[in-house]
Amino acid sequence: MTESLPTVVLVDDHAIFRAGVRAELDGLVTILGEAGDVDSAVREIVERAPDVVLLDVHLPGGGGVEILRRLSTEAPDAKCLALSVSDDPEDVIAVIRAGARGYVTKTISPTELVEAIRRVQEGDAVFSPRLAGFVLDAFSSGAAGGGAVPAAGAADAELDQLTPREREVLRHIARGYLYKEIAQRLGISVKTVEAHVSAVLRKLQLSTRHELSRWAVERRLVD
Repeated sequence: MTESLPTVVLVDDHAIFRAGVRAELDGLVTILGEAGDVDSAVREIVERAPDVVLLDVHLPGGGGVEILRRLSTEAPDAKCLALSVSDDPEDVIAVIRAGARGYVTKTISPTELVEAIRRVQEGDAVFSPRLAGFVLDAFSSGAAGGGAVPAAGAADAELDQLTPREREVLRHIARGYLYKEIAQRLGISVKTVEAHVSAVLRKLQLSTRHELSRWAVERRLVD
């Protein structure tokens, strides 16, 4: 059975950029609609109900943060991935706090973008590796919200279940690296990375890479 393509609404105020994304992702995703400002973006997302919204940060009428704010009530299940030319920490933190599932820059390749879309569709958080540090720092300092850090004893008991290699993989996941990037950095195969991630999910009783990232951040495992 053929795997269905992710459906996407593309939000960017530059028509030429939207046309380029359409051309690059043709046959890899299904673009249901597009928009160039806040009002039309919210309309398209509510009407089309895409799997993922590709969302620029700076737009006429309030920007990506305003779209996310309105979607929180008008389409609360919408999954948004910021795709921006900006790598300013303030932009990154603002859209994540507003509800985006991830943030990648426009230097990303089409193949990496499709993988990021699929990961967001599945419920994961996705960041360009350098940008992940901004988000991790914000969570660690409490700037992006979140619950209290578990007691050291509880964290140690759970950590003791993990092998040294599983901890390495967990830290790379929390930093936003893709499986293939982790494999290259650790000198192992992608299948081995997947096996380690599955083992960590099972041991910690978690279900997604996003939950793994939050677990690692809350326990100060990422420097």
